[in-house]
Amino acid sequence: MRPSGIQIVSRSDGVMLRAVMTSPQMNAGESARTRIAWRLLPFLFLLYVANYLDRTNIAYATLAMKGDLGLNDSVFGTASGIFFIGYFALQIPGAVLVERWSARWLLALTLITWGALTTLTGFVRTPTQLYGARFLLGAAEAGFFPGVIVYLSHWFIYRDRAKAVARFMSAIPIAYILGGPLAAAILGIHWLGTAGWRWLFLLEGVPAVLLGIVTLFVLPDRPNEANWLSPNERDWISSRLAEERRAKAHVEQMSIFQALRHPPVIILTLGLFFCYSGGYIFWFWMPTLLKRMTGWSDIHVGWMGAIPFIAGLIGMLVIGWTSDRTRERRWHFAVPQMTAAIALSAWFFVPHSTLSLMVVFTLIGFGSVSYLPAFWALPSAFLTSAAAAAAVGFINCTASIGGFVGPKIFGDLSQRTGSFNTGFAVMIVCWIIASVLVLICPRERAEVTS
Repeated sequence: MRPSGIQIVSRSDGVMLRAVMTSPQMNAGESARTRIAWRLLPFLFLLYVANYLDRTNIAYATLAMKGDLGLNDSVFGTASGIFFIGYFALQIPGAVLVERWSARWLLALTLITWGALTTLTGFVRTPTQLYGARFLLGAAEAGFFPGVIVYLSHWFIYRDRAKAVARFMSAIPIAYILGGPLAAAILGIHWLGTAGWRWLFLLEGVPAVLLGIVTLFVLPDRPNEANWLSPNERDWISSRLAEERRAKAHVEQMSIFQALRHPPVIILTLGLFFCYSGGYIFWFWMPTLLKRMTGWSDIHVGWMGAIPFIAGLIGMLVIGWTSDRTRERRWHFAVPQMTAAIALSAWFFVPHSTLSLMVVFTLIGFGSVSYLPAFWALPSAFLTSAAAAAAVGFINCTASIGGFVGPKIFGDLSQRTGSFNTGFAVMIVCWIIASVLVLICPRERAEVTS
């Protein structure tokens, strides 16, 4: 009599090839993966929407605040990018704290702090005060993203990780899709004699504070703390994650500092730096570009500015799915980057019109967003635990300096030349370099392929 948990698979000549485990172990694995995805990802997605609304609302606020604060293009570029100087400082500690302390507490405190600082930005009166507010906001948000990436590695096996990152990071285009029309509507209000751009900061900081409090009651740190998983499900996910860590045990012997000097980590950091340099120019400057190049109203800019990020959202979900299905990451990063570079290059040669501008911006929106899940599945392919946590923090915090460099250079070039064309050339070069660097990143023997 054959045990109920074993399925025998044979050839026609009667020679047994393999034994395949079926229920209950296989069923426990499938149900654990499904239950984890549905319980964690929607809430993390909501947190990231709040994060990006607070980080990037300056892109729309500047449409109305320039006159009040005396901002020119150079000042706006600096104010947008200085966020990342503060952001740089605390990313590695944040990622390591998630690994060694508590994701729930770190994320909750981060949300409450950055929400309060966003609200306080509504009270700034000078460019210098705006610089300070943006710097502190960057420092407050620093641990959030690398913390979540490390947190996902505590719950999702390797073959599911790009899809999980894609669903989480789909909050970026969603935040822009929602944020544009929302910001445009808020800019039009003048309650209590206060300008709409101030209300934009005041109102959009409150959700982060409330979500930070909720986080303490919603997010468990590890699978063994999840009472909504059955014992079989907890055992299955814990054992699979432990197997993946053992498969990369030879790399895990690295110290944190050795991991940060690991050649693939350095190459990925440089690749993401150039990617962010070009991408954050587009993300911060797109509303200003649309308004100046079309003459649209703030409301029109808010609604039309959502279109490129709808393309980015669709691309992100498709790229995440195909990257996991094929277990390929590098080309899934490079193709979107090259798409953005080619689209912007075409702007120099096609007849200029509102339609051609929106087509170019839509392709850039696809290219500047959809690569994210494939890229962030790469570090955990060859590092685990503390080394991976430090590497994720190091890659993101160092590369995030590109979020300062790109908008700052673009603003200075615009102010100096009176044209966006030189800045566009900088964006194109950044995306090409990013593609090449990630494509030459060495493949690791420890990369999970099963």
